[in-house]
Amino acid sequence: MTLHNTLLLHVADVATSLRFYTVVLDRQPVDAGERFAIFALPSGLGLGLWQVNDVQPASVAAGGAAELGFKLEDDAAVDRCHADWVARGADIILPPTTLDFGRSFVARDPDGHRLRVYAMGSAG
Repeated sequence: MTLHNTLLLHVADVATSLRFYTVVLDRQPVDAGERFAIFALPSGLGLGLWQVNDVQPASVAAGGAAELGFKLEDDAAVDRCHADWVARGADIILPPTTLDFGRSFVARDPDGHRLRVYAMGSAG
């Protein structure tokens, strides 16, 4: 039986990614070392940062091939989060935009992993 779920991102440099996620998520990791760090997100999901050249079996994909989604309560929360992330220095690759499913923006971490912040529209 699964006790906790964790999304693991393979990163080029744990220290660089740790600084990025500490600032953007506005929280400290629950554990951090030279080769691995983990955050506990409000949803209960763990977000792990794993040094790519330490991953077994070897990682074969680069960042940007998938997205980590952060669902917020409404459009205004998406816009507030965007303003906050911009102030924290996030690399925004899609500003707040209304798409078929709702309001969304996308940032990119130092390894090119895409972070989509969104709120579902009335059809979602």
